[in-house]
Amino acid sequence: MQIAGVHGTDAQAVDAALTQAAHSMSTLDVNVGALRAAVAPLYVVRAVRAIARFPHALRIEVSEQLPVAILTVAAVKTAVAADGVVLGPALVSGSLPSVGGSIVPAPGHRVGGASLLGALAVLGAAPAPLAKHVERVFEGAKGLTVAMRNGLIVYFGNAGQPRAKWLSLARVLADSSSAGASYIDVRLPARPAAGFPAGVTPPDASAAATATATEPAGSTESTVASLAAVLAGETNTGTSSSTASEPAGASASSGSSTEPAASEQPGEATSQAPTEAAPGTSTTGG
Repeated sequence: MQIAGVHGTDAQAVDAALTQAAHSMSTLDVNVGALRAAVAPLYVVRAVRAIARFPHALRIEVSEQLPVAILTVAAVKTAVAADGVVLGPALVSGSLPSVGGSIVPAPGHRVGGASLLGALAVLGAAPAPLAKHVERVFEGAKGLTVAMRNGLIVYFGNAGQPRAKWLSLARVLADSSSAGASYIDVRLPARPAAGFPAGVTPPDASAAATATATEPAGSTESTVASLAAVLAGETNTGTSSSTASEPAGASASSGSSTEPAASEQPGEATSQAPTEAAPGTSTTGG
């Protein structure tokens, strides 16, 4: 017997439940309902499919709904999948970003609210190299807002075109010409913009281009540039060349980043008066 498609933290439990359920079955009498019932308490499993090959081969294919965020309501925390299904507190991890809500449904049930479902959909579309740098998603003055762990704020506006917006962000992050930006606006993914706090001068575009050309191949910028190229091949967005900001993982290695309004709460606007740079421009903050 072969079990495929299990990758999450509950992988061992899923394997054990399916193995035990299939133990008494033969390739001529596969009970898919019994297999599904065996993993029903494991909400990370979305679907189960069994393929029997006479005389003894059985392949069980599992479709998972892995957690993309921690739903926090008061002191209660639970893991949630991209489609809004509550997966339970056992899958809560410090590596997951947080989202807020008003109630915590029981595991296996779906959360409500357009804003919360939109935030989860955005997180579900995030490429893994960027998703791991997200700290939280909330509804702010400019709609759905993603706060990165290094303090960078990204304005998504709404949950529409999430893949295109992540691609747009990746392209911005791949270009160092606006390092030090406090926010990146990808509400129009074909026309992203980077904003700078008052008093911060965006790097000169030509100088940044020269610096990028001489960067080591293993740098964060090169890694994100590769990500942008891969995403571009998977997404037909028509996104043009964009401005740039400090890479999402650079806060630990760079002292040049400027702390944006990372403490911005839902419904509050940024307290700074940043300078906004359109793609291909270099604008002096202040």
